[in-house]
Amino acid sequence: MAKLSKDDIITFLNTNYSEMLSLMMEANTHRHDDKITYSKNVFLPLTEICRNQCGYCTFRKGPESFDTTILMETTEVKHILKMADAYGCHEALFTFGEGADEFYEVKCALENQGFESMVEYLYSLCSETLINTNLLPHSNPGILKKKELKFLKEVNASMGLMLENSSPRLMQTAIHSKSPGKEPKLRVKTIENAGKLKIPFTTGLLIGIGETLEERAESLIELRKLHNKYGHIQEIIIQNFKPKPGIPLEHQEEPSLTEMIKMITVTRLLFPDVGVQIPPNLNKVNVSMFLLAGVDDLGGVSPLTKDYVNPEAPWPELDYLRSVTEELGFELLERLPVYPKFINDEFLSERILDKISSM
Repeated sequence: MAKLSKDDIITFLNTNYSEMLSLMMEANTHRHDDKITYSKNVFLPLTEICRNQCGYCTFRKGPESFDTTILMETTEVKHILKMADAYGCHEALFTFGEGADEFYEVKCALENQGFESMVEYLYSLCSETLINTNLLPHSNPGILKKKELKFLKEVNASMGLMLENSSPRLMQTAIHSKSPGKEPKLRVKTIENAGKLKIPFTTGLLIGIGETLEERAESLIELRKLHNKYGHIQEIIIQNFKPKPGIPLEHQEEPSLTEMIKMITVTRLLFPDVGVQIPPNLNKVNVSMFLLAGVDDLGGVSPLTKDYVNPEAPWPELDYLRSVTEELGFELLERLPVYPKFINDEFLSERILDKISSM
């Protein structure tokens, strides 16, 4: 099934109920075991400044806003990491607005702490995490140059960047018309460079932002091509758009349960060798259905910090996720931010391997 054509995928995305059930059954034959995994993490949004103004985002704030986090200070990050360590977290999820250090305010804040760029600051915090905690860094810093990815690989167990969609058409809509960093070619290039550098990588699609079924199919095939060539994609997130008050897409309907089931099933069929993930806080009532459709990972769940990108959606309790998975006959297990098959010297730096060994 990993050789599905675009026409095959579109046909599957248009299936009726009986064909859906058949495909769901086939998708489940690609499971390697009955384990459903998650990562116990802490969410560290280093700055809310971002050059992109996406039509669905509530995370970004301008430097003029009185409550904007221009830059989290090192002391604050260290304090949160210490608490995360006490909670038994094993993933430090570092993220920040793309191109933030292009803004004067962020540049000044970095200089006040002795850094010239966000990448340099991120490296320092990841290094601090490895030295003084039992957490492993996983960074989502947006589009990066190959040399920046190589620099960060030394101190990251894995990295990530959502493709969202490979269609350039969306750049002409309210979704991404003010978001230069969402140019699909730039995002594909970052994912490809991560492959060339053998960085375990998380990516995915955002469903329901105005894309067509054909564009969904093309996006999946683009990711399949990258993974065929480099073998570095460890998981694909199928994330459903959620309307929020005040955003340009406030009145756009979110994708239906049926649409999401079809997307998850097709992704599992196309990627039998990759984890398929959904954000559990955006899908609490539908977790069971998505597990039946082929999901085998529930992503990061934090006992300490909220989802700053979707603050209206609290993380579900682990006891709830465990009861849901066990009810279906699965077993819920915690994992590291890097999947087991990537824990070797081909994909991880000596520092990361040493840290994992010590854990």
